[in-house]
Amino acid sequence: MVGGAGSFLEALVGKIKKEGHRIYILTGSRDPMVQYPHVFEKYCFPYDSDCIKEICESVNPDVVVYMGAYDTNFSYGPNKHDAVSYAAGLLNVLSAFSTIGRGKFIYLSSEQVYQVSQSADISEMEPVTAGDDWSLAVAQGEEMCLNYHYNKGMDVAILRMDHIYEIPKRLSDIHEVCGFFCLEALREGRIKANEGRRFSMLYVDDAAEFIYQVVHSREHRWPLYNVSSGEVISEMALAEMIQKLFAEGEVAVETDEADLDISVVLNSRPFAEEFGIRIFHPIEEIVPRIVRYMQQHKPEFALKQTRRESFFSRLTGKIGQVIQVLIPFVENMICFIPFFMLNNRAVGSEYFSKLDFYLLYVLLFSVVYGQQQATFSAILAVAGYCFRQMYDRSGFDVLLDYSTYVWVAQLFIVGLTVGYMHDRIHTLEMESRHEIDFLSDQLVDIQDINQSNVRMKNVLETQVINQNDSFGKIYEITSTLERYAPEEVLFYAAEVVSKLVDSPDVAIYTVANRSYARLFSATSKEARTLGNSIEYVKYEKMNDCLQNRKVYINREMDERYPLMANAIYSEEEMQLILMVWGIPWERMTLGQANMLVIIGYLIQNAVVRANRYLAALEEQRYLQGTNILGADAFTSLASAYLVAWRKGLTECAFIHVEVEDDQVQEAGRALAKMMRQSDFLGQLKDGGLYALLSNTSNTDASFVLNRFNEAGYKSRVVEEMDL
Repeated sequence: MVGGAGSFLEALVGKIKKEGHRIYILTGSRDPMVQYPHVFEKYCFPYDSDCIKEICESVNPDVVVYMGAYDTNFSYGPNKHDAVSYAAGLLNVLSAFSTIGRGKFIYLSSEQVYQVSQSADISEMEPVTAGDDWSLAVAQGEEMCLNYHYNKGMDVAILRMDHIYEIPKRLSDIHEVCGFFCLEALREGRIKANEGRRFSMLYVDDAAEFIYQVVHSREHRWPLYNVSSGEVISEMALAEMIQKLFAEGEVAVETDEADLDISVVLNSRPFAEEFGIRIFHPIEEIVPRIVRYMQQHKPEFALKQTRRESFFSRLTGKIGQVIQVLIPFVENMICFIPFFMLNNRAVGSEYFSKLDFYLLYVLLFSVVYGQQQATFSAILAVAGYCFRQMYDRSGFDVLLDYSTYVWVAQLFIVGLTVGYMHDRIHTLEMESRHEIDFLSDQLVDIQDINQSNVRMKNVLETQVINQNDSFGKIYEITSTLERYAPEEVLFYAAEVVSKLVDSPDVAIYTVANRSYARLFSATSKEARTLGNSIEYVKYEKMNDCLQNRKVYINREMDERYPLMANAIYSEEEMQLILMVWGIPWERMTLGQANMLVIIGYLIQNAVVRANRYLAALEEQRYLQGTNILGADAFTSLASAYLVAWRKGLTECAFIHVEVEDDQVQEAGRALAKMMRQSDFLGQLKDGGLYALLSNTSNTDASFVLNRFNEAGYKSRVVEEMDL
């Protein structure tokens, strides 16, 4: 990210961070006190710094987002200095990024590049019509990016955002028409609007969503896109919407008769066709929030802007500047007086007649101030010399005396030579000082970058070695499933998922058919909220993702759905559904979804091995010709359920059925019709026939018990199973 701190940058950083990406930021200033939440590392350097190339090589970014028209380091007004700095900084960043030879560069432009009204929506092919310096700088930024795209093959995406607006936190945040209207309503109790002006407004959070789609995309068709909400509104309609949010009669709407009927609406069809556009924050929802916030902080927003300085104040400032420039000349003239007097006294003196005080005077000012003051002091000295000579001779005689010219030439040659040497030495000192300062700044910059690299290296080393979601840790934890008996794998799979995703609420459902799934194990009461048996096809949003083999993420926080879910397939058939609750919002990211997919694959391997093992031993596990498990197989299965029940992973109930030995097969066929596919019949070593009801409490087992009794089989619920 390249840009100054602001609500737009904060929204964009929050979105990218939420999706599990690591963010570095180039601040554009040397102020280290500005905070950037959710940023992995920040670099406090101007955009035109010589170390930008080293920063790019150090970070090696996959994507660079240049805030461009929305960079708070630059003013939005007609400031030529900012426009020049903007172009120079962008060129330096582009040049540095192009040396990497990989990655995507995203430049954020705005509708400001169009300042002539258009009757139809503006497409990307429409030539820009920028007028002021700032708009021209933004438009030139687009041209620079396109030149690097076509001439250097750099992957560039230019996004022209249409009328970005936000909830202003301070007066300086107001840059768009909605904020200006609210400010005008607070200060003056009226809003001047023009029916002919039309535009489409885009909230910062929606803009962040659209930008992230380009950030996340592997490729894009075009280098330039218009991005607009498509919700066109006129100034008059917006003003009336704001008026209704104030008390009746508090704000009046007036018609603005100005000729500036500039209607600019960007056509974002190419972007919508490629990435899709969905508005989560319509203007009807945000405008009331803006009005409410500005009303709550009325003292800050209603304060009138400072007036322009008065003429007297500006005149005083100019006079002060002139006086500062004249001080050396005044000092020169004052010092001339004592030297003039000393020269007059020395003329008739036996000891000082050979001493030239004017020459000393000129040397003094040439040494202290340089050539300019040496010239001025030499002129004063010549005037004083001529004035003294005219005491005894006429001015004409003085002008005809060749010794006068020899003295003047001597005075100017010595003064200008010494002054030149002074200026030259001063220039060399300044150049040396500038070079030392430049090298010192570069050394400091290199030290800062090196410290940043050391911090990142240490953080990444720690993550690789210790992080819970590294591939090594995931495999280490999931491989523990291999230590369990085949009947126990799915019970402890829920514990494994809970540990890896750091959530106490995990459930595993086994798919019974193409529409129903039954709860097999769960780690908490919250994880059982959907029930023991669900018709998962009715959960349309979740089912669509699972059928497409994608991880479902409950971004709408719908209470009917789990926060995340993933399906495990075997031979093109959905076998299991992993459901997770209790995940913080900031961890519901693409990275967490990818980790859940990896966990699913590793669990699938353990489950497939267990199922193949049980299928291979099927003839040995069941009594011949029946669906009744033998004593050894049923004892192992019952033990697994009881251990899982004691750990809170499942519920189970046992029913003892009294039958004669010669009626076991017949009873097995009859009772199986009254049970679910997830229930089991089996014998224990005591020879008794038992039914194991999965995910069923002793109370709920009464329904099955009544069916058995009505069918003529005397049965009872076993309160405590002793194996």
